[in-house]
Amino acid sequence: MNVSYVMTKDPLYIHPEMSVQEARSLMKKENVGRLPVLDKKNRLVGIVTERDLVNASPSVATSLDMYEMSYLLSKLLVEKVMQKKVITIDENVVIEEAARIMVDNNVSALPVMHGDAMVGIVSDGDLYRLFINLFGARKEGVRLTMYLPDKPGELFQISRVIAENKGNIITLVVFDGPDEETKMCIVKVSNISADDLVAAVKPFAIEILEVR
Repeated sequence: MNVSYVMTKDPLYIHPEMSVQEARSLMKKENVGRLPVLDKKNRLVGIVTERDLVNASPSVATSLDMYEMSYLLSKLLVEKVMQKKVITIDENVVIEEAARIMVDNNVSALPVMHGDAMVGIVSDGDLYRLFINLFGARKEGVRLTMYLPDKPGELFQISRVIAENKGNIITLVVFDGPDEETKMCIVKVSNISADDLVAAVKPFAIEILEVR
């Protein structure tokens, strides 16, 4: 799955000449935490976050009055506070690589590029929504966690016995287990009782960890 599948397409953006005050108002109105910054030729030149804008504002302990603060903010431009070194990602990069880049660089969003053109943005919120879908969190079913041997054919056997018991697999996710010979498997199944699901998969599992 590529980032183009989960990204926000044609995201909201601003120009460097916008004032910090206007940028903050736009973020609040659109309920977003960051805005890509494009120049007049629509080339990505920076990104600004809500934190960048807050840090650029006068402290609450300042001696300036409200009118003086408003005046200063109206004169302070986004280009003065934006992050100019922007980490981007190509639209064809797989989603797990995007997540790795975000974690390794401690950023919450990546502009998505098609050549020199920005075509979207992928954020931690997009990854959370994908996580919800991958685990079938919005669907009813029996959720079973187990350890399986890490060898060919195990997932086929699990899928086969569930189908033979008329169960419908909502999601099946595999993680590294406690050692190199073991995998942790989480499967969520509808149209089957918890007891029947356990009975079906137990002959193939090293250990049943949890049933919900």
